[in-house]
Amino acid sequence: MIDVPALLPTLSEWLPRQRWYSGQAEPTSLTILDQEIRGDAFPVLVRLLLQADGYAYQVLIGVRGRDEHPDFLRGHEQAWIADIATTRGDAIAYDAVFDSELALVILDAVAPHEKAERARLMSAEQSNSSIVYDERLILKLFRRVQRGHNPEVEITEALARQGFTCVAEPLATQRVGEYDLAILQPFLAGATEGWALALTSLRDLFGMHDTSSIPIISLDAPPPPMDPGQAGGDFAGEASRLGAMTGGMHVALAEAFGRHPADPQAWASSIAKQVGGLEPGDVDLRGAKAIIDQLGDLEAGSAIRVHGDYHLGQVLRTDAGWFVLDFEGEPARPLDERRRPSSPLKDVAGMLRSFHYASAVARTERDESALEGMAAAWENRNRQAFLRGYMRAAEPGGILPSDPECVAVVLAAFELEKAVYELGYERAFRPEWAHIPLSALRRLTEAT
Repeated sequence: MIDVPALLPTLSEWLPRQRWYSGQAEPTSLTILDQEIRGDAFPVLVRLLLQADGYAYQVLIGVRGRDEHPDFLRGHEQAWIADIATTRGDAIAYDAVFDSELALVILDAVAPHEKAERARLMSAEQSNSSIVYDERLILKLFRRVQRGHNPEVEITEALARQGFTCVAEPLATQRVGEYDLAILQPFLAGATEGWALALTSLRDLFGMHDTSSIPIISLDAPPPPMDPGQAGGDFAGEASRLGAMTGGMHVALAEAFGRHPADPQAWASSIAKQVGGLEPGDVDLRGAKAIIDQLGDLEAGSAIRVHGDYHLGQVLRTDAGWFVLDFEGEPARPLDERRRPSSPLKDVAGMLRSFHYASAVARTERDESALEGMAAAWENRNRQAFLRGYMRAAEPGGILPSDPECVAVVLAAFELEKAVYELGYERAFRPEWAHIPLSALRRLTEAT
């Protein structure tokens, strides 16, 4: 019905328009590693595993008659692929994840035992595609795939086997050859993302500033900053519970994948290489070198499997407590690097950086210098609450340095690494936010 190889030239033009594509230009070579066609009549689903210039991608193509003009493509120009000819007549080809009817076909391909009536595409992700079914199931489709187990599948399954209840246990997975393609899990309906809760807390704090009843001593002087602990939306309790969940996650990961000797010299060398790629003037290089040198010379605890891209957008608050998502790690890094054991404090540093991001983003919503001190106080209060909760849960697991001063050095080193990574990302995609990691780099290195 469909001449799949004839689609390759068109797909070469289409791929660079997708956010999950790793290149900037059309691939010089594009080959089919695997294909599956479902359906004899429109709509038809074509699943392709493509290799483009050494990288592998999962592409899901929907095919409908050219005269259908489906509403779901309106406003999604990047989803349209091409007009094509089939044995059943002229047709259109498009990204099938936007088609709720074909989404049910995709679910059947991954989990034939699961049935659903409705499907909707979640729009938040860029590196993958997630479809929600009947508000009770969520299917994550990996777009750029690599040989070997995807950490999202591997870690989620391992944590579930350990009895760690703060992940949504996998219901089904799909694998073709050496590639993980999809994972199906329960959908946490009614959950709220940690990032949204943090911003709500900050806005509530700033609102208290607006309505403060503190007497104005001088018309020329701003009122004193509000105490974050007095705000109705104080986040510190949630930050502490989030820290405890994170510590429990790390202990479970150590049990599932083992504790390995730390390699602070290798960590220091990797961070130094990343710092070396900064532009002149980005950071106090003497301060950065001091952090890196200290890291290489100390007792650094254990190396374990970690989340790898841990921040407030990767956790959900439900009535049952905090849940953690997305164990793929930083997608720009190679798979073997993302699966490599590291310090659990790498994840802790990621969450601490997220507290800084939240305070900075909320602060930029309001062009008032008086809020700067309040934002900094909110960040510090929640950093400390998170760390207290984390240490209580993680210390009994024997995965951290025994000396608190060593903990502080390792944490500073991984905060430095994360801020360098953030700066590169922001300059590439959101230059107006580059000041956030820059301020963190200067704070870290100047303090040292």
